[in-house]
Amino acid sequence: MRPLSLRVRVADLEAHEVEARLTGSGLALDFGALRARVRADQASLASAIRKVYREYPDQPSRGFFEVNASVERVPGIRRVIRSQVKFVVDGEAPFAPFPADTHLPLLEWGLNWCIANNCNQFLLLHAGAVERGGRAVLLPAQPGSGKSTLTAALTCSGFRLLSDEFGVVNLDNGMLLPLVRPIALKNESIDVIREFARGAPIGPTFPKTRKGTVAHLAPDQFSVDHRGVPAQPRAIVFPKYVAGKPVSLEAVPPARAFVKLAGNAFNYETLGPAAFDAVRTVVHGSQCFRLRYGDLVDAISVVARLLGQ
Repeated sequence: MRPLSLRVRVADLEAHEVEARLTGSGLALDFGALRARVRADQASLASAIRKVYREYPDQPSRGFFEVNASVERVPGIRRVIRSQVKFVVDGEAPFAPFPADTHLPLLEWGLNWCIANNCNQFLLLHAGAVERGGRAVLLPAQPGSGKSTLTAALTCSGFRLLSDEFGVVNLDNGMLLPLVRPIALKNESIDVIREFARGAPIGPTFPKTRKGTVAHLAPDQFSVDHRGVPAQPRAIVFPKYVAGKPVSLEAVPPARAFVKLAGNAFNYETLGPAAFDAVRTVVHGSQCFRLRYGDLVDAISVVARLLGQ
């Protein structure tokens, strides 16, 4: 019997207990800005979730959840020959099945899809976001820029993780809301973070996905425990990794930063004037820069100085 504790984490559960929640009423995952209830019918997914959601509190799966989703085995011949799984939300499977051994990437990408398409109570930016001392930096970037690698390195260096995939902006006041989830690392970035932060809690590796090899960095306890605490954006940094390049920081004019940030939003056109006002508020209160770097230590030093000003 597990000793009584004021706070039971997912990591405190036995693997069969996580599996029981997934196959039963669902596993409740509180990300901060929203909650998801997840179900699944594969024991191996339960093991992976236990690793990358290790610091999340074990909560009842009752009440309202913005996302209700499941990862289910495809019936028929696909249960035994080249077995596949599908992501299901509200009774529908929005995209094609994945090989069964890529269940966690399917779940994470499916959750991203749900958030991007259904959470229009916020402005959603394609950006990493971290905080230190009450001040936050947004890291908007296109895929392949090194955004997730830099976000992961920052969180392994004492910054609080707000989000990797989504910069969530409160439409009323321009504050950044945490949406704390595992950071998806791809291909070379996996070994880069393993080398940069020895012992970092990186979950299982999934080769040959549609985005190459994928692994997930589990959020740290401090970031999970403070997922209800918003942060004031003070810097917008558009990062780009360039191998072998010395670190450089170039100021971006506010008007240009506005255009780039609005272009990085998932739901700018949907929200209309509310999105315009939110982007203007964030840009007005932030220093804006373009960062080019070839070394993570140098990039982290630059971000730390920006938030220290």
